[in-house]
Amino acid sequence: METVKQVMSALKKKGSAQTRKTFARHGAPDNMFGVKIADLKVIAKQIKGNQALAMELYKTGNTDAMYLAGIVADGKSMSKKELNDWCRAANWHMIAEYSLPGVAHENPHAKALASKWIKSKKDHIAAAGWNTYSGLVATRPDSELDLEEIKLLLREITESIHECGERVKYTMNGFVISVGGYVKPLSAKAKSTAKKIGKVSVEMGETACKVPLAIDYIAKMESTGRAFKKRKTIKC
Repeated sequence: METVKQVMSALKKKGSAQTRKTFARHGAPDNMFGVKIADLKVIAKQIKGNQALAMELYKTGNTDAMYLAGIVADGKSMSKKELNDWCRAANWHMIAEYSLPGVAHENPHAKALASKWIKSKKDHIAAAGWNTYSGLVATRPDSELDLEEIKLLLREITESIHECGERVKYTMNGFVISVGGYVKPLSAKAKSTAKKIGKVSVEMGETACKVPLAIDYIAKMESTGRAFKKRKTIKC
């Protein structure tokens, strides 16, 4: 497959009414075929390395194509403008919080972008910023992280998380977990933050999804030997 038309045709064939119904319960917009992530990954292998195609797929606005673009695209080669464009266009939390950060955290300007997005008054952009920063702390060596800025972000979370938008709360909670589980010098600080914020209530719609209790999740990472083992990528 080398064209957008060919890929969109393949996506349409893999889509199903049941998956569309499931995604709709999770807040997905109507512009989708309903393709399972596992099937997207199969298609991704067929177009791997085709950056231009990935960029065109994202522009379609179809959530299946946009998520696929995030799997395929090389974040290191994208410009700040392209990533900002992707962020503004992220039309579903699965795109804003997973597909986009999976690409953005690879970029040389990832920290600057994440720090900027976090301050946005638009929830989908702020959520993208928190997850992009979570990707940084999970993949970059501690020596390359701005520990003082991360401390300030943890303080901000302590002071404001329960007053933020639903998806922003969810991604803030995830940031605390990432710092606690991946950044050894700040693990104690993150645990303290997790205890202070306690249970984070997020409206999850008609789904069985739950918000993990940050302090318990960090403890689980430690007990299973996963703590402080950096990941190669957060793409999923």
